[in-house]
Amino acid sequence: MDRALDGIKVVDLTRVLAGPYATTILADMGARVIHVEIPVTGDDSRGFGPYVNGESCYFMSLNRNKEGITLNMKSDEGKEILKKLIMDADILVENFKPGTMEKLGFGYEDVVKWRPDIIYAACSGYGHTGPFASRPAYDAVVQAMGGLMSITSHEPGGEPTRVGASIGDILAGIFTSVGILAALHHKDKTGEGQKVDVGMLDCQVAILENAVIRYFATGVAPGPVGNRHASITPFEPFKCADGIYLVIAAGNDKLWATFCNLVKRVELIEDERFKTNALRTENHSQLKPIMDEIMGSKSSGEWMEIFESNDIPCTTINTIDKVINHPQVVAREMIAETYHPKVGVQKLANLPIKFSKTPGAIYKAAPLLGEDNERILKELGYSGEDILRFKVEGII
Repeated sequence: MDRALDGIKVVDLTRVLAGPYATTILADMGARVIHVEIPVTGDDSRGFGPYVNGESCYFMSLNRNKEGITLNMKSDEGKEILKKLIMDADILVENFKPGTMEKLGFGYEDVVKWRPDIIYAACSGYGHTGPFASRPAYDAVVQAMGGLMSITSHEPGGEPTRVGASIGDILAGIFTSVGILAALHHKDKTGEGQKVDVGMLDCQVAILENAVIRYFATGVAPGPVGNRHASITPFEPFKCADGIYLVIAAGNDKLWATFCNLVKRVELIEDERFKTNALRTENHSQLKPIMDEIMGSKSSGEWMEIFESNDIPCTTINTIDKVINHPQVVAREMIAETYHPKVGVQKLANLPIKFSKTPGAIYKAAPLLGEDNERILKELGYSGEDILRFKVEGII
């Protein structure tokens, strides 16, 4: 079946997480992605666990659907091979520290001279401009610098907390893929390529949601409010009689009124402290003990049955083993299987975008280190003798 990005070829010079996440999205949607790694050791993430039969599951989850080639980009012949790869591609993606590609002779201004229509995507910690451009960055650093950790904590006013998933890297990968797709659309219209410059810090600022708006509206820097929402109430987990927490998200006044009727506390609807969402949020400290008392009167299962049958948004807090077996997750085919030659059957989180005409899919396991060297080099016109020499000389 056709896929959305069939016919698009990507040279993937990324490693670890942000860049590979971007190119994996493209690969899942049908692009041919050739992941270039350094010889012998490969992508840094091959050294990250967990491992099965000596293979990194971390690496495999981020590089499925890709072809793999090893290349010493510091050697003259390695550079020549890379140039041939780029000449035959639509997109180049890299996530080195700014200046690295320029030192190799493959910065955007270098490449565009001999491949003017290339889409050149660069994903880095702080982008390619500004006083921090040359600094290294990791997810935790960016979450802290970008303010996300300052508004995240289990308790109101509590210790700043890193988001459990590496959202600094992941969001940068998503924004990079969005930028690439927009650049592809522009190229389809005009024939022009361009540089797509994405900084992890910029992405963190972009997703601060209402925190930035609240600061400009009040002049006060928001701090952590714990598990509740800063602007919507009730919108947080509550402990039920069986000790299980249930998240209630009454996102508007109509839902609040329905909730009050269901829990047989209709007097709360007209309570002057709680009549509107703004008042409930302002008076959260007074509403919270009332909500705790209500929710503690029944088990989570009893409340779920009552609320779900009346369209009150709610859920228990699922652990990962429950998530992957959740009927909605299963129905949406969000866990996919692929076969890896060393690991066997491997289960992975699937592409979340569902197309009616050109569905994405996981159809190939991540490559072994240098798995496609011979085939790709022969496509570029190199002979078997050339390939053998490249191996001996450490070029691949």
